Amino acid sequence: MPGIEEWERLRPTLRLGQWLSGAVVRPPSCVAGVFVDLGLPVAGFVDVALLPSDQGRWPGDGEVLDFEIWWMDEQPQIRLKPLKREYLCEDFEGYVARNGWPEGHPGAAGR
Repeated sequence: MPGIEEWERLRPTLRLGQWLSGAVVRPPSCVAGVFVDLGLPVAGFVDVALLPSDQGRWPGDGEVLDFEIWWMDEQPQIRLKPLKREYLCEDFEGYVARNGWPEGHPGAAGR
């Protein structure tokens, strides 16, 4: 886990909606989502809310995929959204609408 100072240097170089590639890391007992090794000092994470309800349809461990930066805050972690539709929750558009993402957020476009 990087220190706050390292995160504060990295974060301004990233932006919401930016695409990144990374390898999925699925710890066997993790049901909260999947981690993504982005080759950066900060881990990526896809929340279970964005993934299909059937864990068997989640991306596999080691699978290299493209992701969109979905959210970042003061915590040193990059929240991601898979770009492949097959790895998104079944009602992604409804999820976006229910959460009322602000204008300019990648989710607002319903991608």
